[in-house]
Parts: sequence; C-alpha cells; structure tokens
Amino acid sequence: MSLALSTLLYEWRRYMAAIVALAFSGLLVLAQVGMFMGIGKAFTATIDRARADVMVLAPGATGLFNGGPSGVPRRVMPMVNSHPDVVSVADLDGSWGRWQNIVEGDGPRKSEGVQVSAIDAVPGAVTVPTDYSPALIEALRQPFGVAVDETSLNRLGVKLGDKAIYNGKTVRVVAVTRGYPNMMNAGIVVSRDTLRMLGEASNGERVGPLMVGLRPGATPEVVAAQLNAGARGQYKAWTRPELAKAGEAAMLQESFIVIMLGFSLFLGILIGVSITWQTLRGAIMANIKEFASLRALGVSMGSLRGIVMELSFWVGVVGILASGVLTWGVSLLARSFGMTMAFPIPMVAGVCIMLLVIALASGFLSLGVLKKSQPADLLR
Repeated sequence: MSLALSTLLYEWRRYMAAIVALAFSGLLVLAQVGMFMGIGKAFTATIDRARADVMVLAPGATGLFNGGPSGVPRRVMPMVNSHPDVVSVADLDGSWGRWQNIVEGDGPRKSEGVQVSAIDAVPGAVTVPTDYSPALIEALRQPFGVAVDETSLNRLGVKLGDKAIYNGKTVRVVAVTRGYPNMMNAGIVVSRDTLRMLGEASNGERVGPLMVGLRPGATPEVVAAQLNAGARGQYKAWTRPELAKAGEAAMLQESFIVIMLGFSLFLGILIGVSITWQTLRGAIMANIKEFASLRALGVSMGSLRGIVMELSFWVGVVGILASGVLTWGVSLLARSFGMTMAFPIPMVAGVCIMLLVIALASGFLSLGVLKKSQPADLLR
C-alpha cells in the first residue's frame, strides 16, 4: 500500500471535508442532469416501452410529442403495410380536453387540461406498451374507462374507481399506471373505442404517428431504411433507439436546460475547488513535520509532490464513490414520489472526470505548503 493511500485511510477525518465537498459537488450536477433527463424520459416512455419496432412520423418531426408535427397522411398506412416485413400498422390517436373531478360535500374540486392517448385494448396490439398488464388492458375495454398515472392522481383529484367529467362526459378511473409522469399536462389513457364514444377519434385525412410491428427476425434498421427510400418526402421511419436518442438530443438543446446545467456545473466546480483545496492544504500543514522528516531522510521534493498528488487522486476517487451513493439515494427518493431520473453514461463519466480534475487541481494548488517542510524545523 502506498504512503498516500495509507495516509488517507489512517487520517481520514482530516480529509473528510474534501471528500464531502466533492460528493456534494457531484450530487449538485448529477441531480440536475438526472432530473432533466428524467423529464425527457417521461416524454419518451411511449417509445421506450412500445411494442412497435419502427415508428413513422412526419418528415420534420423529432419526437412523438412536442417534437414538431408528427402526423402523417392517412394514405401512408397502406404504403407502409405493403412492406413484406411489416405485420401490423396502427396510428397513435389522442386528444386534449378539460378534466373535472366529481366530489361529494366539501372535497377539493380540480379542473385541469389533460392529454389523452388512445390504445387498441387488445393484448399484443402494436399500440399497447409492453409494461401494460392483461388486467389493465381488460379494464380499459370498459366503456368510458380511463387509466391515470399515479403521479397525476392528486393533481386530478381522483383515485381508482372514481368518476370524473371529461369535456362534458362522465368517465371512470379503471386503472392506474406507473412510470408515465408528465410535467406539463396530466395524461390519461383510453381505448380507441372509448375515444370514439367521446367523439374525439381522428377521422380526417391525417393520422397520428404510426406504430409498425415487424415479423420475427426482421431487422428494424433495414426496414426503416427501405421505408424511407420509398417515402418520397411524405414521412420518415425511425427505429425506437433512433427516435429516443433524437428526443434526448432535442431536450438538451432547450436553452433554459443548458443554462441551468451550466450554472450547476459552475457552482459544483467553485464549491469543490475552494473547499477541497483548503482542506488538503490544512491536512498537509498538519503533517508538515512528517514531510520534513522524509526530507531529512533524503526524500526529494519531487517525490513529496508526487505523494501529495497521489493523495489528491485518492481523495477524488473516494469523493466520486460518495457522490454516486448520494445520487443513488436521491434517485430512490425521487422514485418514491413517482419522479423518473435518468443518468446517461457519457454525462456521468463527464461528472466523474470533473470531480477527479477538481481533486487534482486542489492538490496542485496545495503543493506550495511543502516549502515549509524544512528539516531544520525538526530541531526547534
């Protein structure tokens, strides 16, 4: 075991402030990243859990929702269905309306705008997410039955089994979903038949994004490329991973997200460097006689600087581990409240590198203290 590592292990209290500073600096940045990417994951949940292998959108769209016009002409459906590897094509239908809960007595009255998504309430249908249980699908077969995500129940003032008013018609909450939060408008899910009974099914010349199911063994990338080759500018076919990645990229292009992440990064670096530097400097000063003894034994100044830099490296490693534990705890807390957090590996790796650079920079700034490690001071 090296001298630097043994020093950190046996005198860990002296370096705890630096480790805590690095851990919270990483948490500050990672929590912001996780929150914003989690919001993006909420919008792409329909993509990530779809049964469809390929999705067909308008040429300029970058996402299923909030990514530009995603609808396509209805005549596109038979064109896509004619591909030999395609076994099913269905459009994603939906609407938007006003939700009001039905209360008895003096209960709280809620009125919210809700985004409605429709599925074909048939097990295995291409529009049904993979995590929908058969019981949930069966529940949605009930006329005027709706499913609400657990994060929207309080917002809409309902619970399982309650009735509510949607655009003047009475609906009933027959199921509760999990993992589909919406930070903007609350979302509800209905069957396509219920959407028709509500009078809001799409009957025009344009339909929503198309969900395309392929035969077993077909390659989604190849089918998407072949569909695009014959699109003649009328649509664009995406594989699920491509569309999800495009949604994440569009999320990071939002100016307010970039500003907030940049500000968090600046604060993390400022806090990390200032506290870590002062902590390392104080710890070296506390051990100055030990360093002087090493010099008296013939250890060069260059070797002492190497010990300090290695010590800074290990402080950075422990700080990264502590930051990971804190971030994991925060993500569990957020999940308990129904909030999704996502941590892309490239961003996590970037934060780890940032923390290590902060630790090494703090160690470099502390090297000047070694000049006070004069062997003659041991005689005083």
